[in-house]
Amino acid sequence: MACCLGAVVFADSRAATTPTDPAPTNLIAERAASAERQPASRATERAPAPTTPPPTPSATPTATPTTRPTVARTKVAKVKKKPTRPVPVAGLTQAQMDNAHTIVQVGLKMDIPRRGLVVAIATAMQESNLYNLASGVLPESLDYPNQGVGYDHDSVGLFQQRPSSGWGTVADLMRPAYAAEQFYAALLQIPGWQDMSITGAAQAVQISAFPDAYAQHEDRATTVVGALV
Repeated sequence: MACCLGAVVFADSRAATTPTDPAPTNLIAERAASAERQPASRATERAPAPTTPPPTPSATPTATPTTRPTVARTKVAKVKKKPTRPVPVAGLTQAQMDNAHTIVQVGLKMDIPRRGLVVAIATAMQESNLYNLASGVLPESLDYPNQGVGYDHDSVGLFQQRPSSGWGTVADLMRPAYAAEQFYAALLQIPGWQDMSITGAAQAVQISAFPDAYAQHEDRATTVVGALV
């Protein structure tokens, strides 16, 4: 810009010395101002600096499906659940088998030997056919859960135990677990019961009018105990 201004001043000075073209005194100043407003000769027309275009909004990115590793499936052996109720054997009904199960479970909790379990089952088979019986002589017994009615004096329950003989209250004896516990407790009081026959051990507890009747149930009682133990 300085060189341009110098050229303007030089031209003005020549004009000032020419007598035929007098210039106004302020001409130099006006031309200098005009030149100052002109772009420098070396300044080329510059394009505006490129601006980075704003990023184009993209669609919502979709998740690229990933291939999951294939896992070999191994077959898991199905464990058969033990039935909650014992399966009847020896020709028993489900109700009879349930009662037998109760008798055996009580015996196991009392650490009664296997032979004692057979004695108990054979006794209940003879006395009540393995049903929890109320007594027609004791109307009170009918107020408790029962599976039939017997008429052998005031005998009640699986073992046909008599409240009048001191086995317990009607309410207690109508509970199969209690009746079984009382039977085992009496059996343990018999000296040498394990060396007796099944019918002999049962008779020692029950004092029945038919002492040999229990023998007929020994085989079935053994089968039932075998299925429950």
